[in-house]
Amino acid sequence: MTHEQLIVQADGGARGNPGPAAIGIVITTLAGVLLYEKGEVIGHATNNQAEYRALIHAFGAARQFEPTALDIRLDSQLVVEQMKGNYRVRNAQIKPLWEQAQASATALGAQITYTHVERRLNAHADRLVNEALDGK
Repeated sequence: MTHEQLIVQADGGARGNPGPAAIGIVITTLAGVLLYEKGEVIGHATNNQAEYRALIHAFGAARQFEPTALDIRLDSQLVVEQMKGNYRVRNAQIKPLWEQAQASATALGAQITYTHVERRLNAHADRLVNEALDGK
C-alpha cells in the first residue's frame, strides 16, 4: 500500500545505560491514522544504541508502505544531528549502527526529514519502549 508522506516516531531506551534495552516505533499518516506500532526488547545496549536500533527498525517497517517522504521524529538530539550530518560519529560502537541507518534511509528512496522533539511529543513510542521493558 503506497502512502505519500508518513510520520515516524521512534524511541529507544536502556535501563542502566548500558542495560536491558528496548525500542518503540509508531508510523502514522499525516491525518494521524495508525499504520504500525511495535515495542520490542533488544537485549543489552546503551540508550544511543537503542535509539539507532529503533530508527533502523522504523526504516524497515516503513518500507512496506512505500512512502515518498518520511518525517522522522526522535527525542534523541544526538541521533537527529548525526543523521543530518551536523555531528560527527566518534563512538566506535555507534558508527556501524549509524552506517546501517544511513544505508537503510538511502535504500528506502524516500525524502527524509529528521526532527528532534521533546520526549512528551514522542510519548507513544516512549510508552512502547517502557511496556516492552516492563514485559507488558
